[in-house]
Amino acid sequence: MSLPSHVRLVEVGPRDGLQNEKQPIGVADKVRLIDDLSAAGLGYIEVGSFVSPKWVPQMAGSAEVFAGIDQRPGVTYAALTPNLQGLEAALAAGVREVAVFAAASEAFSQRNINCSIAESLKRFEPVMAAAQDHGIRVRGYVSCVLGCPYDGAIQAQQVAVVSRELQAMGCYEVSLGDTIGVGTAGAVRNLFEVVGREVPRECLAGHFHDTYGQALANIYASLLEGIAVFDSSVAGLGGCPYARGATGNVASEDVVYLLEGLGIETGVDLPGLIKAGQRISQVLGRDSASRVARARSALE
Repeated sequence: MSLPSHVRLVEVGPRDGLQNEKQPIGVADKVRLIDDLSAAGLGYIEVGSFVSPKWVPQMAGSAEVFAGIDQRPGVTYAALTPNLQGLEAALAAGVREVAVFAAASEAFSQRNINCSIAESLKRFEPVMAAAQDHGIRVRGYVSCVLGCPYDGAIQAQQVAVVSRELQAMGCYEVSLGDTIGVGTAGAVRNLFEVVGREVPRECLAGHFHDTYGQALANIYASLLEGIAVFDSSVAGLGGCPYARGATGNVASEDVVYLLEGLGIETGVDLPGLIKAGQRISQVLGRDSASRVARARSALE
């Protein structure tokens, strides 16, 4: 299969990245990060999450962040909304696209959101109905698609079942997440082969963590399977609080560098993206986790 000529990146740093930081991050710093990402050409940015601050303290203030950012024409500014209350809060903040989150692992679903996979999907039904009533597009996530810290290996067919359910509910796209980063290129190709029988590949995306250093290889394997949408996180921000040892998402800078080397268009300005990652890394008091950013800064 030939590689796609264009790839759409879904920038998840402001949500999936920052939600796992231990130190408080102010609204102003979040706004600046998102504006930096917009300026770098990212066309889809996951801004925040409308969840209880009791469970995810770093996502408190998401409404204020939405109010403060410079929303550029043609850019999607999305939010995670796990329930109807979250969706209503997102609507009040002017959000025009949201995401819901299910797991491919029963144990992970229980540890993460205290219910079974079937129960979690049932909870999404009123969210999907309300979103449809308001003309809001919904994106779906499936976590632990290649392995779970509690259940071990996950069967691709189980991922296919959950993905099919999300699409049937109305999710226009389903992102398959290697939450603990254990996937390898062969397993990734098999995953998309199996899931692709239930959900069209143009409706699938890849979301890879770099715990075992395999994220870029897994993205390339996904490209070979016709996948043209990938989630990534500026400066490699983010892990998973429910997956011990899981490191951050693959760095957006590294993904753009890979895609540019393959002649694949992203619409993203790599130097601008590197600057965005360096600025938020300074706020966090550490170096960027992007290898491309570190290599480029060493040359300056």
